[in-house]
Amino acid sequence: MGNLVGGWRLREPCTVEECDSTWGSDSESEGEDSGVSESASPAVESERARGELSDSPESVPKMKRSFYAARDLYKYRHSYPNYTKGRIPNEYRNLRFYMNKIPLGPDGIYIEEILTKWRGDYDKLEHNHTYIQWLFPLREQGLNFYAHELTQDEIKEFQSTREAKRRFVAAYSLMLDFYGVKLLDKNGNVARAANWEQRFQHLNESQHNYLRITRILKSLGELGYEAFKAPLVRLFLDEALVRGTLPNMQHSALEYYVYTIRLPQTRRRLLRFARKHYRPARNFIWGPPSKAERGGGRGEGAGAGSSGYRAPYPTPEHHRREEGGET
Repeated sequence: MGNLVGGWRLREPCTVEECDSTWGSDSESEGEDSGVSESASPAVESERARGELSDSPESVPKMKRSFYAARDLYKYRHSYPNYTKGRIPNEYRNLRFYMNKIPLGPDGIYIEEILTKWRGDYDKLEHNHTYIQWLFPLREQGLNFYAHELTQDEIKEFQSTREAKRRFVAAYSLMLDFYGVKLLDKNGNVARAANWEQRFQHLNESQHNYLRITRILKSLGELGYEAFKAPLVRLFLDEALVRGTLPNMQHSALEYYVYTIRLPQTRRRLLRFARKHYRPARNFIWGPPSKAERGGGRGEGAGAGSSGYRAPYPTPEHHRREEGGET
């Protein structure tokens, strides 16, 4: 990352706890209604209870949070605090691609062709690895070096261009269909698609798509669709933890997808839902901190151990940046 104005760099976090402010400003009681349904069927609860009893502490490997993931998502949520503009003039290539004026590289395919001809072509969507960086651009370099990073100026222009936004939502809907999910409305609500069973089976076994989903969630936030993230993450948590249709996605959903969401309150609600259904429950490492850790007098969310979280920079400016999700 480059320098800030005047040559100063913001101190970057050095631990998982410093990267994660999810529980640092927690004003919700443990029993408060989070607005997320946490109920499961009696059959599911009974099955999970039997599984909990059958797992001995020795048989379950201990887990810990990934610092790489936590740092990456901290930078994203804080709008890349040490980012600097490149020396090459911004040509708004991502916007021009979405205006159907230039094709994606290196394949030479225009956005309209993708939207009109690729929907339902699951083999192409699975095996082509050049389009995803163009459909869902970020302010970070991907594996396709023909794709271009977003800039703040381009983001502002994109968000004010109706045609580009229309195509972006259509591209999101196309990828949801690929994953067995359908977009229900303009608020980002989602549900299982008609072909969900076949597509979920594929998604559970095709784990490179989990990286794609992280990118899609990040791009939603960059281009003005932050509110679309929580419904999709909630659906994946439900399928992975409650319904058992996407068991291989559990770790990605908890370690990555939840933490693309900029509002700490929304992350807390999703993690409380996940904690209720995660098995074995003692291995849930994403919080919240215990009451003893909260009352330890060591800063917001302070405390030792895997469930202790504290804000890296407990200043008003950093909380505004985290809460507001500014771009």
